[in-house]
Amino acid sequence: MTFDIYVAGDGTIRLTGRLDSNQVDMTRTVLEKVESTVKVDFEGLRYISSAGLGLLLATQKRLMGGGHRLQLVNMSPHILSLIHISE
Repeated sequence: MTFDIYVAGDGTIRLTGRLDSNQVDMTRTVLEKVESTVKVDFEGLRYISSAGLGLLLATQKRLMGGGHRLQLVNMSPHILSLIHISE
């Protein structure tokens, strides 16, 4: 399964496939442009590696410094448990 990241018309960032170390640079390019609270839709994401988790945490930390955050939505139970563990 491949990976894709795109920004929907309403600004939501949609992730699909497998986010692993091979896709972190592409994902970082999109997330570095985020400057305010944004929704990240995980509905199509089937796997996330520690590198992907680290990138999300770093982005969240950066945004929180300005009073913003990532709103993570539509996570599978498995990915949700990984997010909770990493907090």
